[in-house]
Amino acid sequence: MPLPGDGPAVHDAIIHSLPELKPWMIFAQHDQAVEDVEANIRESHAEFLQRKDLRLLVFLKETGEFVASSGLHRIDWSIPKFEIGYWIDSRHSGKGYITEAVEGISQFAFEQLEANRVEIRCDSNNVKSRAVAERAGYTLEGILRNSERNVNGELRDTCVFAKVK
Repeated sequence: MPLPGDGPAVHDAIIHSLPELKPWMIFAQHDQAVEDVEANIRESHAEFLQRKDLRLLVFLKETGEFVASSGLHRIDWSIPKFEIGYWIDSRHSGKGYITEAVEGISQFAFEQLEANRVEIRCDSNNVKSRAVAERAGYTLEGILRNSERNVNGELRDTCVFAKVK
């Protein structure tokens, strides 16, 4: 889970990854100071403790270097179901870290949290995100047409991938 003090490492990753994040992520549309990211980390920590949102940070085992942000979001404990979201520091992309994280988080959701459903949703044009879902064994259940606004405010189609118990 995110811990107070993780903000500077996450901020550094965001800054280095802006060209890859801007087309897809709302948070990458405006400048953020280290203090802003640290505040977001602390908020995520509190939400994790309250089981409202289970954001997870990914670090390299060998070096402790920050690699990615992921987690279980849009939680419905009555089912239980979750949505996995993710983004990676572009300096670490293409190495399989996000796929490994998604597989581990999925296993955790099904085995420890007794999930009945885990989803991955992404813009239909986000080829890299779609590939992660497919590599992790998720099934494309459908594409929701004109379902959301993209970062430019235009309508976009959303892919819904899922694994069920």
